[in-house]
Amino acid sequence: MKLKYIVTLIVLISLGLIIYGFSMPEVQEELANKYIGSGTLGLFLLAMPLFLYKESKHRKMKDYMLTEENVRKMRGEEIEPPENQDGLESK
Repeated sequence: MKLKYIVTLIVLISLGLIIYGFSMPEVQEELANKYIGSGTLGLFLLAMPLFLYKESKHRKMKDYMLTEENVRKMRGEEIEPPENQDGLESK
């Protein structure tokens, strides 16, 4: 089964638990809170990490780090090559 369908299933089940918890009568408030809490945990501890893993699987983390090179690219500045690239000093 693809991860996309697993994440979708977890989200639907979690939302169903939350809606069911809110629709319960006030007599069963403790049980309603358990359903709402279980749905919330399902969303944030299962669905969200699985979704983030699926979406970032083929990405390079280096592209998202705030290095000096990436900051210059964001500003639109050109990256200047070092003057002494071959190790010789200019006189």
